[in-house]
Amino acid sequence: MRHSTRPSLARTVAGVVAAGALAFSLTACYSTSDSESNNTAPIHRTNPTLPASEATPVATVPDLSGGVDTQVAVDEGFVSALTLLGLTPAPVGDATFADGTFSFPITGGNVTYFDPEGEVRPYVQGDIQHDGSGLSLTAGDTVVELTNFDIDPGASKLYGDVSVNGEPVAGHAYLFNLWGGTLEPLRTEGTNAVLEGTTVHVSPDAAALLNATFDTDLVPDELLVGVATITVATQ
Repeated sequence: MRHSTRPSLARTVAGVVAAGALAFSLTACYSTSDSESNNTAPIHRTNPTLPASEATPVATVPDLSGGVDTQVAVDEGFVSALTLLGLTPAPVGDATFADGTFSFPITGGNVTYFDPEGEVRPYVQGDIQHDGSGLSLTAGDTVVELTNFDIDPGASKLYGDVSVNGEPVAGHAYLFNLWGGTLEPLRTEGTNAVLEGTTVHVSPDAAALLNATFDTDLVPDELLVGVATITVATQ
């Protein structure tokens, strides 16, 4: 698991603005969907639970370097926003994009899955790394790249590196919030384990910055971006 500072998204976006672009955040600004009421993740509180060290997990994969990938099926509103704002998306590095879905290869980390009906919360824990891939958004001469995604399922957050026109802006910045309320039970496909249904949302920090930057109040916290499917090799 990598160790690095996690700057606030405020610093990240400020750096992007200083470089003359806020392309990534613009895409999230207009994302909508009918899949969730008001396009937001439900508010859920954390209750005291059994420590993970005292419970037996359903499945544990201590080394994720064998792959496979995290796919995000983007919301239709997200795609419409790209067209409306004149932004051109593209995969970066080893990532791919086809049929409305981004795919980011898993390169390392670990994951432990506990019984959803049990007392351990969060019931998915670990660190899922995606080094060497990401996505870019281009508007005119400005190219914003979001790369090296790192999912912390225990914190329900996704971090990543941000650059503008090839210049680093922030490392391991908090980009997305992940909500597992729609997560389907763990299933297997051959020797792979699959977790499907987590929704991906703009972080509250990003929403606040967007509203301040664009002098609007139209960007709610937890704005829906898409639905994730995580597939990991167990052997």
